[in-house]
Amino acid sequence: MGKKVLVVDDEKLIVKGIRFSLEQDGMEVDCAYDGEEALQYAKEKEYDMILLDVMLPKLGGFEVCQQIREFSNVPIVMLTAKGDDMDKILGLEYGADDYITKPFNILEVKARIKAIMRRTARKEMAAIPKTIENGDMKLDCESRRAYICGKEVNLTAKEFELLELLILTPNKVYSREELLKLVWGADYPGDVRTVDVHIRRLREKIEVSPSEPKYVHTKWGVGYYFKA
Repeated sequence: MGKKVLVVDDEKLIVKGIRFSLEQDGMEVDCAYDGEEALQYAKEKEYDMILLDVMLPKLGGFEVCQQIREFSNVPIVMLTAKGDDMDKILGLEYGADDYITKPFNILEVKARIKAIMRRTARKEMAAIPKTIENGDMKLDCESRRAYICGKEVNLTAKEFELLELLILTPNKVYSREELLKLVWGADYPGDVRTVDVHIRRLREKIEVSPSEPKYVHTKWGVGYYFKA
């Protein structure tokens, strides 16, 4: 069965072009033209990927992304008409996994989608324990859920992957470059600030005091590690 993708943009010509190209590759594509419609689709169906424009009528892309993250870890790629770094960072802040700046080449969009799907497939096939426990933290790798003292912590897909990698190798320090390559892939076009943003958001969710972390620590000048 082909992968399912939701394309969200109020510019119908852009949606039509993306849909045609993805369907040529055997993917199943749904289309939405405003934020409210996109959110409804995301609640009613399961997708392998969502392409989400930032500027949308009725409900903005960042708000849609944030609300989807309340119930789903589906990979979200933000589409932005601006080249401004702030839009990219904001997208990551709200739970997006990647971003593409308009105008874009459809081949770039397809390559980015396939790269994320390949990483997801490799992750699913990797020999990772069904559950990982370290102190009062437990990760259920099959359902991709995290628990602290038995209470579930709602993480995005990338936050979970970061935590999973770190907890699998406690006390091992990873540089930001290593984390970017291992979690986002060698072909990811973003920079190490992506890692910093996700680590900060992860700490805000799992740490009682993010400025004095118990789990994910910083090795100044080197990188990040999970303290056993």
